[in-house]
Amino acid sequence: MTLEAVKNGNEALRTDLQVIADLVEPGSRVLDVGCGDGALLAYLDVKKQVDGRGVEISQAGVNSCVAHGLSVIQGDADTDLKDYPSDAFDYVILGQTLQATHNPKRVIREMVRIGRRAIVSFPNFGFWRVRFHLLLHGQMPLTEVLGYAWYETPNIHLCTLKDFVTMCRELEVAIEKGITLTHTGRIDDVHPTGLFSNWLAEQVIYLLRRGSD
Repeated sequence: MTLEAVKNGNEALRTDLQVIADLVEPGSRVLDVGCGDGALLAYLDVKKQVDGRGVEISQAGVNSCVAHGLSVIQGDADTDLKDYPSDAFDYVILGQTLQATHNPKRVIREMVRIGRRAIVSFPNFGFWRVRFHLLLHGQMPLTEVLGYAWYETPNIHLCTLKDFVTMCRELEVAIEKGITLTHTGRIDDVHPTGLFSNWLAEQVIYLLRRGSD
């Protein structure tokens, strides 16, 4: 998938990014944290006419985004979200990045502070293939989503669906919607807090808001 192809409508988004894009209302103010090469921002700009901004830790990612006309700055989710004013955006997005942050709890707290809604996606460490690999082989698993050996992975805070729900409860963050993705690409529009969702989902996407709103 190339950024140029996405902008021109010649190539589809990755499945999890498409699910995230479908949750965003047209014309919204969006901050994409950990936006990578900007494929999601480009899609939202073309298809939903959002006022989009991005934060990316990789200089190469920033350069790619800026070269394609996207408003992206270099920054770190762990340290830089505190600099944004409250309610500055309609949506703050964190796609497949939460597990690489040093303080996930603080990152989620900041996201729901600066955005009316937050959208978070992450790999589910409770997925049955992960469990069986650990059980049968006694080694950290490699999957399509968790595609790094343990000694070189950027993922430092892996969690299950239940872990994330518990954290949101502690933060008094409300879960408005939950969507699970399986390794076959199946999408279930459910509220994934139960045993079977935690067992079957390879990835999960949550739509969040402040609990007091």
